[in-house]
Amino acid sequence: MTALLSAEGLCKSYTRRSLIRAQAPREVLSGVSIAVAPGESLAVLGRSGSGKSTLMRLLMGLEKPSAGRVSFRGQDLQHLDAAGTRNFRASVQMVFQDSIGAVNPRFRLGDIVAEPLRHLTALDKRARTARVAELLASVGLCPEDARKHPSQVSGGQLQRVCIARALATDPALLVLDEAVSNLDILLQGQIIDLIRSLRTQRGMALVFITHDLRLVRLLCERVAVMDAGRILETGPVDRRLQLQSRAGRALQDAILPALPKAKGMHAGAGLEDVNVG
Repeated sequence: MTALLSAEGLCKSYTRRSLIRAQAPREVLSGVSIAVAPGESLAVLGRSGSGKSTLMRLLMGLEKPSAGRVSFRGQDLQHLDAAGTRNFRASVQMVFQDSIGAVNPRFRLGDIVAEPLRHLTALDKRARTARVAELLASVGLCPEDARKHPSQVSGGQLQRVCIARALATDPALLVLDEAVSNLDILLQGQIIDLIRSLRTQRGMALVFITHDLRLVRLLCERVAVMDAGRILETGPVDRRLQLQSRAGRALQDAILPALPKAKGMHAGAGLEDVNVG
């Protein structure tokens, strides 16, 4: 089966320049290869500075690799024509960590959700309005919320708006970049449950970028552990989730707060059942 999204031998270096001279390039990613199958949920796990956000930007086509390639359904992103790029943008959507920074505060919520519909679909204004109402309802908001501005809703509601926007084009893959890290425990549980439900309904693939090992078991079937710009190990997310790499073990041994509970967990699952340490 052809991977939905894949990376082969990705390297990324940044050159820091000063007024006097350019400094030696700093390598952030080195030889990273990874693939996401259709419908699969993959966690990219690593501490801050491990390179996972840089990997995300390359996978999304927001930056070009220094070496290696990213492919969508077997086609190199750098070789896509205009139609191919448009299809990629519609098929791979993202939810960022900072919902406030990810929206225009002057826009109403309905305009925020409709943004990808305006640019990536042929829907007319009436059809876009109906689609926005449908999307808001799908994330537990009211169609009337479309008239509100970001400052008039809570952080959890605004993150739901960002999820609705990401779902507008019926993507095949949803990328979540620390998408619940800024929320409190209760809201984390609500958003995780929402994403699980939407993924089941739509059959989307999922890439969940996180430093929080607790959340991996709730959302993902497979995990890749990153450190120092490399993928150290990959494996299935089973009941105990015993990681073998030094970086993976460090994340397991970290002291963590109480785990947000998501609906749909197996009967009898308490905190001890999802303690991955």
